[in-house]
Amino acid sequence: MTTTPPPAAPAGLDSTDSPLVGIIMGSQSDLKIMSAAAEVLRQFGVAYEITLVSPHRTPHRLVEYAETARKRGLRVIIAGGGGAAHLPGMVAAFTILPVIGVPINSVTSLHGLDSVLSMLQMPAGVPVATVTIDGAANAAVLATEILAISNARLADVLERYRTSLKDKVMRTIEELRKGGFSDD
Repeated sequence: MTTTPPPAAPAGLDSTDSPLVGIIMGSQSDLKIMSAAAEVLRQFGVAYEITLVSPHRTPHRLVEYAETARKRGLRVIIAGGGGAAHLPGMVAAFTILPVIGVPINSVTSLHGLDSVLSMLQMPAGVPVATVTIDGAANAAVLATEILAISNARLADVLERYRTSLKDKVMRTIEELRKGGFSDD
């Protein structure tokens, strides 16, 4: 999946800012996917934390992480899960914060479809917003949209980002026209 990088964040993010977004995954092998979320948040100027929280190997850590997230200042959690993808759903069970699930096409998964279904089929009252398989970058955009509801700076960053996406498409259309192709 190719994504357009967001425009550089304006001044305003300080390394001492408290994280607003938690990025968690169950295994170090998920880092190659989940690092895309960290990169987008960094470029948008959103403070985040990133760590491992395994629902099966460190279940008490999962409960503690989820139950203390809001008190620690987090506003959104992005949780990557492969295989049965228990992490996003279990975190959602222990916090009222929005949880965005990133289904991961892991070695033990069914091409990520099992992960998608486990996130989409959450019981009523305990939702997990779900992005595409390996879609950590989109999870970061969604987290930023949630934060932008009450943050004018982030709303401006997102406006510039969307404009950059439109501009890229328009440049491609112009390049196609110059090459004799038509967008009709």
